Amino acid sequence: MIVPTKGVAPQRALLAVGAQIVLATGRQPVTVQQAWRRLLTWREENRHNAPLPFWWFALALDVLYALGLVDLDPESELLSFRSRSDAP
Repeated sequence: MIVPTKGVAPQRALLAVGAQIVLATGRQPVTVQQAWRRLLTWREENRHNAPLPFWWFALALDVLYALGLVDLDPESELLSFRSRSDAP
């Protein structure tokens, strides 16, 4: 689930989807809805046609959070991305 397996395609693995989120947003602060829309656009432009439900996107954000690569500011409701060197 986190990494590609026999049952999880490489483009749907949570680490891959997390990387796609980072690429799609350009590491700019965005709302969750903006990140979701940008990810869908990015996947379409890059021919990643495997279905991706919102809950899978949310799990990918959880993985990024667990790795210390994304935070959600409760006041502004913006996701902010960090490089790995900036992560705790």
